[in-house]
Amino acid sequence: METNRRGSENAERRELGEEMYRLTGKVIGAAIEVHRVLGPGFLEEVYHKALKVEFSMRGIPYKSKYPVAVTYKGHSIGEGELDFLVSNILIVELKAVQNLVPIHESQVMSYLKMTKCSLALLINFNVPLLKDGIKRIILSS
Repeated sequence: METNRRGSENAERRELGEEMYRLTGKVIGAAIEVHRVLGPGFLEEVYHKALKVEFSMRGIPYKSKYPVAVTYKGHSIGEGELDFLVSNILIVELKAVQNLVPIHESQVMSYLKMTKCSLALLINFNVPLLKDGIKRIILSS
């Protein structure tokens, strides 16, 4: 079983690139620390503020509440807002819900398309173990 896990990790590294793989590891580590200290049960805004602190403490470059233009057939029709854009390449979307549902993934997929980023982390803090609340979403070409 260990071999299969390592094989999938190596495949993911090749697909995403070493830099992105390291960056996602740092972000997940920061999120785990926030969850370890606070635990589940707070509103999303609390986790957002705590993650800003943790990113700063760890030297992880980020933009918070990052606005992105929404266009339709070449016309600007509004604006979306990313929870975090990390190192200008990784979207981090936070939730504090009982269960992630397909609309959460659709939202993140739309953000990936709008920004032309290739990877996002969808993180739900309302779980006993944070590893069960993290979902990687990849925009395939």
